[in-house]
Amino acid sequence: MHVSFLGAAGEVTGSCYLIETDEVRFLVDCGMFQGGATAVRKNLDALDFTLDTLDFLLLTHAHIDHSGLLPRLAALGFRGPILTTAATADLLEVMLADSAHIQEKEAEWVNRRRHRSRRFSTRSVAPLYTVNQARECRKQVRKVDFDAEFSPHAQVRARFCDAGHILGSASIEVWVTEGRRIRKLVFSGDLGQPGRPLMNDPTPIEEADILFVESTYGNRLHKGLQETIDELVRVVADTLDRKRGNVLVPAFAIGRTQEILFMLFDLVRQGRLRDLDVYLDSPLAIRATEITLKHAASLDAETRELVTLFRKHTLPFRLTFTEEVEQSIALNAVHSGAIIVSASGMCDAGRIKHHLVNNLPRPECSVLITGFQAMGTLGRRLVDGARSVKIFGEEVPVRADLHTLGGLSAHADQKALLGWLGGFRKPPETCFVVHGEAATAAIFRDRIAADLGWNAVVPGYRERVEI
Repeated sequence: MHVSFLGAAGEVTGSCYLIETDEVRFLVDCGMFQGGATAVRKNLDALDFTLDTLDFLLLTHAHIDHSGLLPRLAALGFRGPILTTAATADLLEVMLADSAHIQEKEAEWVNRRRHRSRRFSTRSVAPLYTVNQARECRKQVRKVDFDAEFSPHAQVRARFCDAGHILGSASIEVWVTEGRRIRKLVFSGDLGQPGRPLMNDPTPIEEADILFVESTYGNRLHKGLQETIDELVRVVADTLDRKRGNVLVPAFAIGRTQEILFMLFDLVRQGRLRDLDVYLDSPLAIRATEITLKHAASLDAETRELVTLFRKHTLPFRLTFTEEVEQSIALNAVHSGAIIVSASGMCDAGRIKHHLVNNLPRPECSVLITGFQAMGTLGRRLVDGARSVKIFGEEVPVRADLHTLGGLSAHADQKALLGWLGGFRKPPETCFVVHGEAATAAIFRDRIAADLGWNAVVPGYRERVEI
């Protein structure tokens, strides 16, 4: 058996693993590379292997760094089933369409720029994939229940377990038969932080011959949740009441947006915040919120109580969904008192970029960073302290206050990752440390070796390993 690490190896995005035996070939995840100068080229080159003999694909969850190349995969020749959880399947319907729309618009923007400037070739750039290709790809998606064993191939059995990361997210147990030997592979997917609002804690898994574990935050500990909530209250109250500015929240459309809304809901209900005007300015996040309500049974018990009130429209603050472009543009005229939650979470696409242009130069405003910012993204440059950033080709001064709420991460920190690994009854033959920046993955590999005594390895990008 061989495994090829086609993404998320020494970096966080582009999750994709190819498993091959003499009898079966399948992928786990097919994610888009995001951030950095090489992302465009990597996405174009990512699927340069034989696709028409792939038997099936297992998908851990709907985030674009795990699912974003599915339409391109299908357009280039993959015809097999895409197996995932029911909630993930529902989220893909809106996620992939939104991603395709962005690809088309960005290609339009590049082409207009090239045709206006003599510095560039007049040859047109094609989008990575189109809205129609995203729609066609969805026909290959098959829904599988959590904890139900299924057989996508005569030589393979599999099971999805709740990873506690976002709605529908899964770790995957896979049993592969080679001759008379059965070996168990486990893919952690992205693991959630235990004790967090909205999601259940990650399901423990006890056995694996070969383990693939994420390491996004394998080098650090998150702030405590209560400390994070206290900071959220301070930033919102100070910005809205004292400085008379706006609060911008770049948030991932799935998971983080819903968590922010429910936290604000609860804080107002407790009396810690008051008189809020919250704008959810992301059509994708609005659809994802509706899907979250549809799958409320998979959320934790406390959140299910809040969902009941949410459905009854008994919100203790003003919440406005701004779906139309005109509604989003109208927010430019709101100079104070607004909390604007908008995608994308890493600030590299979507409506948040327009709000940053209008609010970053204003010292009375605040930006709340609530999730991981990959190397090379606009969000990462802001977190790293840039005094100005380029948005839509123009330099924008950064005068607004920037706050990073580390305790809201949807990823497990080092302690939680080690805790999940500690649930295995015996060491796997090999533990591949993936989905982490190179230095972070190396630190976590060393912690696994030191604390658990396991054989841990950080694979290289496009490395092919016999297991």
